[in-house]
Amino acid sequence: MSNNAYSSDQVQLVVFKLGKEEYGISILQVQEIKRMTDITRVPHTPDYIKGVINLRGSVLPVVDLKKRLNMNAGEYNDNTRIIIVKIEEIFIGMIVDAVSEVLTLPVNNIEPAQTVVGGVSATYLYGVGKLDNRLIILLNLEALAGLGQETRAG
Repeated sequence: MSNNAYSSDQVQLVVFKLGKEEYGISILQVQEIKRMTDITRVPHTPDYIKGVINLRGSVLPVVDLKKRLNMNAGEYNDNTRIIIVKIEEIFIGMIVDAVSEVLTLPVNNIEPAQTVVGGVSATYLYGVGKLDNRLIILLNLEALAGLGQETRAG
């Protein structure tokens, strides 16, 4: 997550579920949350890119976040949502199992990411937020959106 998302002593997070874990992203990066919709598959893209959607005249790529994080992809249901996020100047849809809530977390309750949390590589993590008895895994959207880093490496 970008540093400007954490400029004060508190951060507002959109909390969502992937499997049994809770994840959070800064509300400043969330544009809207949509119900699951038809997604047009794009040939020759990585399997975690589900395809594209038309959102009010703009074509947006949609990433299956579970596949992107190397988790077992489940079936979509009535709780499945697409979170539209803005990363730098790019809009991307992210498929999540369910959106739980918006909450405010003190910045001093955020610890840096370890090597792996919940099976997710630290490359994709900003840190882990602690609130009461809950751990909320904070995602680094800039790293997740590196939609082509795999091809450049080779």
